[in-house]
Amino acid sequence: MERELWQYLKTVKKPIVLYGMGNGADKIIKVLDEYGINFQGVFASDGFVRNKEFHGHKISSYSELKEKFGEMIVLLCFGSNRSEVIENVRKISHEQELYAPEVPVIGGGLFTVQYVNDNKEAFKEVYRKLADEKSRQTFENIVNFKLSGKVEYLFDCEVDADEPYESFLKLGNHESFLDLGAYNGDTVADFIKRTNGYKEIIAVEPDRKTFKKLIKNTESYENITCVNKCISSFCGTGNFAMNSGRNSVVSEGGSETEFITVDSLLNGKEVSYIKMDVEGQEVGAVNGAEATIIKHKPKMLISCYHRTDDLLELPKAVFEKREDYKLYIRHFTSVPAWDTNYYFV
Repeated sequence: MERELWQYLKTVKKPIVLYGMGNGADKIIKVLDEYGINFQGVFASDGFVRNKEFHGHKISSYSELKEKFGEMIVLLCFGSNRSEVIENVRKISHEQELYAPEVPVIGGGLFTVQYVNDNKEAFKEVYRKLADEKSRQTFENIVNFKLSGKVEYLFDCEVDADEPYESFLKLGNHESFLDLGAYNGDTVADFIKRTNGYKEIIAVEPDRKTFKKLIKNTESYENITCVNKCISSFCGTGNFAMNSGRNSVVSEGGSETEFITVDSLLNGKEVSYIKMDVEGQEVGAVNGAEATIIKHKPKMLISCYHRTDDLLELPKAVFEKREDYKLYIRHFTSVPAWDTNYYFV
């Protein structure tokens, strides 16, 4: 098991600098403060350097801080899957100690050595259930990345978008697809691209502005129903922060929104394939799909990177309903460990 990044940072002599600003940096700074760790600078990509300050530090360029400090420890404070950004991260990591600290996208709790030790048997149980060697390697790499922040673990296990479909997620020509977190229709388009026909598509997107884009982008598709509601473990009303994008989340400060379960939405109708990327509400979505899972055993792609306990709680939630799924995990190009999915087949 890898060393824990936070404990390591308490011992280092090199200056610590942050790469990036915004919400991700705020979360990382909060953890640094809790551990009593100081940082000495902030830099942004050249196109984002401004004559401004962030948490009391002038926003610099990488070259400016390199000239000032020489060797330093760089903490990556944002997420991206863009090739030019990944290439720049690789370049900096060859010149400096670079880490991408693991802080949860949603919720609290850190992925620490103590957390892993406290849940050792649960981690072993998930590992035993993984169906192929690539899944076992990926699971180990993701755990070690979350502990250490070393981006090499992510680079070592990433696959391209076609690999799951070629290896185990075989889609036929009469699939009925339930897209939870359909965003602007990009995953609907990807599904259609991978089939030579389909039976039906139901696309669910709770953010109102994004939902309008979903409607526009899918209006030419046949047999598709778009639903502007929030998938959850219950039916009723709740608050949802509409941020016009993938960062829309269930939030106490959000707008009142209708919440529904998969079972209530389908009302007994069969679906053969479900994608769940619902910004940290995946366990609730699984629990709200209990009858559908038990009766129809749909293939499922479930994002497992939003919450600290997703790696453990998502398999537990699914296998409590059906024990005969095969479980896979894959990671696509991104830093930190976003774009990591469980597949239940």
